[in-house]
Amino acid sequence: MREKSSSPKSSTIDQILDLLLDALLERQAARQAQAEQPDTVPTPKPSVPPSPIEEATTGPLAASEAPVMEPTTEERQPPVKSARRSQKSQHRRPRPGEEGWTPPPKQPSIHLGRTMGRLLVILVALMALINIPLNRHGTSLARIMPDTAALVIRDGLVVKGSGPEIYALEDNRLRWISSLEAFEFFDYHWEQVHIVDDDFLDEFEMGPPIHVLLKCQGSPHIYALESSKKRWIKDIPTFVAEGYVWEDVKGVSCSYLRDLPDGPPIPDDAGPPPEP
Repeated sequence: MREKSSSPKSSTIDQILDLLLDALLERQAARQAQAEQPDTVPTPKPSVPPSPIEEATTGPLAASEAPVMEPTTEERQPPVKSARRSQKSQHRRPRPGEEGWTPPPKQPSIHLGRTMGRLLVILVALMALINIPLNRHGTSLARIMPDTAALVIRDGLVVKGSGPEIYALEDNRLRWISSLEAFEFFDYHWEQVHIVDDDFLDEFEMGPPIHVLLKCQGSPHIYALESSKKRWIKDIPTFVAEGYVWEDVKGVSCSYLRDLPDGPPIPDDAGPPPEP
């Protein structure tokens, strides 16, 4: 009876021992293969919890015997994109507000205020120069310079060419102001005189001269003053025909009239002029 009961137990133990032996042989062969090929990285196997038999037989591996996982070639090399980005970030200049940014060097000043002040002084000096009177009549350089381009063609415009004659424009005709007394009597001013080219004067037809008429109280005769000479007006019809009006007559002393030289009468065939 005892022999029969012990035989099954011995066969079970033998089977367990055979399994343990096979497991030890496989583990030993794997370790030898890792030692022979150190550069080869073993493919990690899914972690499977050891069987109770393996834990009972082998126990936990020692720290010195555990396989060491070395990094692969791809893991050793840094990423190419990150290296390029780092190189670009190193070569890029820092922007305002970033660390390492320095302001650009200060540019030399052009002294705008000083330059504007000098230009203003020069402008004031030129304005004063062209408005300084050049003769006893108060004519300045601004009046002497030709200004036909800025003229407004209208009645009453007073112009002067290269000669001494001064003209007033009336009904699109130029009327010669025949004397300084006529210029003052009809209330013209030197500021009104525009210096123009002779070609500008040639564009207009000549009208009758502008005379101031002189008469003394003790004489009935009337004279037109022209170029500092008195021209006797023959009679009233001639007076009207010449376009004169009584407002043009200026009262003077008879002695003043006598001192003036005689010019040709009006009309020219009127004969010798009488004394005032």
